[in-house]
Amino acid sequence: MTKTNSSRFSRVALAGLLVLLVAAAPVTAASIANEDVPQEAQVGTQVTATITLDELYQNPTLESWQLEGTTELTNVSWTVVYYDQTGSKVNQREFTGQQFSGAPVSADTGTSEVRVRITGTVPRVQQFSYDPPQEFLLMELTQTQEGGASNTLGTWTTHHFTERSDQARNAIDEAQAAIDDAEASGANPQEAQTDFDDAVAAYNDGSFDVAISLANRAVDKANAAQQSRQTRQTIIYAVAGLVVVGLIVGGFLYWRSQRQTYDRLG
Repeated sequence: MTKTNSSRFSRVALAGLLVLLVAAAPVTAASIANEDVPQEAQVGTQVTATITLDELYQNPTLESWQLEGTTELTNVSWTVVYYDQTGSKVNQREFTGQQFSGAPVSADTGTSEVRVRITGTVPRVQQFSYDPPQEFLLMELTQTQEGGASNTLGTWTTHHFTERSDQARNAIDEAQAAIDDAEASGANPQEAQTDFDDAVAAYNDGSFDVAISLANRAVDKANAAQQSRQTRQTIIYAVAGLVVVGLIVGGFLYWRSQRQTYDRLG
């Protein structure tokens, strides 16, 4: 193969590779322009979240598609609002239930932005977890096409809690901070760490009273370890200071005695 043919072959191979990469890349028909989603919420309370989609037709051959949504919220209502390029509302659809489908998005209607708002009640916690914090599916939006092809546009989760679990988490957080402070001071709060680990285990088991008690005990032990470390340091510094003073006094007395001896000889 000549150098020219080799170069031509390389270009053809590269072009073929690019085609394969493009073909393998997921096709998306929208991007997330804005999201207003609660990061945490208490069980049994009502929450609202809003997701705004734009760049709805990134693929030139995909000028229409269907929007679907799912959630773990209960008592759910969805509102899908369509806007044109001027920001004017052109259409609105309402849905209820933990899933909805059949919300059309089409360039023919002049739609350039879609805003999805969900309102519902925060579900109960199935399994508590301190780290990572337990979460539930607040919302997932999916783009579907004719023929059954689908693509997830976005998934949003939220930490949910009960009043008692939140108190337990705060107590464990305080215990962790106390242990960190003790370790930073040079102390070894091993007993506090054991109580902390047990508090986390109790939290994960849903035993929040036990978790709070263990966490508070971990705080006390961590503070005691830090105080003990500081007391030892104070004693060490005091002893060192006394040694230094003793050396100074001893040196002075020795100098004075030597001086007095010199005077008598004179």
